[in-house]
Amino acid sequence: MTSRARIVLDPPSSYPPVPGWARLPATGEALGDAGYFAGAAFAALHPVARDEHPLGSLWRQRLALACTAALTRQQGRPEGEAALRDHWYLTPVGGDPGPAGRLLGAFRALGEPRAVRREEWETRLPKLFELAADPSLIMALETAADHVRGPGDAVRAAGEAALEFTRCRPDARPLAVWLADAVLAGRLGWLAPVPLLSSALRSHDWRALREGRTEAWIDGCHFAYARSAAAALDLYADLSRRTVRLLTTAPQLRGKDADTMVAILISEDAQPAKTGRTTSDRSSRRLFDRLVTLGGARELTGRSTFRLYGL
Repeated sequence: MTSRARIVLDPPSSYPPVPGWARLPATGEALGDAGYFAGAAFAALHPVARDEHPLGSLWRQRLALACTAALTRQQGRPEGEAALRDHWYLTPVGGDPGPAGRLLGAFRALGEPRAVRREEWETRLPKLFELAADPSLIMALETAADHVRGPGDAVRAAGEAALEFTRCRPDARPLAVWLADAVLAGRLGWLAPVPLLSSALRSHDWRALREGRTEAWIDGCHFAYARSAAAALDLYADLSRRTVRLLTTAPQLRGKDADTMVAILISEDAQPAKTGRTTSDRSSRRLFDRLVTLGGARELTGRSTFRLYGL
């Protein structure tokens, strides 16, 4: 009998981390030149943001999860990353993942290439953020789109886009920081935005945004981007190591959907055990259990039922 041809992805490229001298402290007040730290972090992050390996999709989804969790905290909601992941992956097809889950969907959409298509903002973003497409919103989106063009500091352009949008629509701050990341990606020529800003903003940064204090907000954006870009690069390095481990274990898997599942695990934040094209729920669970035993994947929830698996 002819053996089945295996479909195995190439491992992702490796990239050097942000050096210690360019890193801001994780806690406490940032000191020094805000632009210097942001520029150093983006110089290190730039090749990763332009890499077309499928791992980039998973990476952006994990960053979107962190950004959404930060925004739910700002809104006084209880959902953390684990609850948000449950809302997204355990809601039946066609079901409603709830307000927090829908916000996660908006930030997962931020990590897609079409998020930099300014001509689609007026039709897509009101639906994603559940806002009425009234003249004030359309004008604010047009103003934000203008910041994608032109020379100069990309972080300042992103921050000014968010600030001007907030002045027009103070009820839509999550969309304002979404736009900041999209403007930044357009300025830097990235294939798709990287969800970064909202996960690293501090309480005084949000206050500066609400109060419209331009320079305090722009400085806060520089420091936040410096922190989040360094953390994002660390995350990519960790996911790369996990991907290599998964690809090492893949030849030991024998299920008919094994190669497909390996590809999904490399490009998707999480995956429940479920029926595939040629497998049942039971065989799918066996495949995931085998992957966990081999160290190629993790169970992400810690539960005995309704489990989710990923890198």
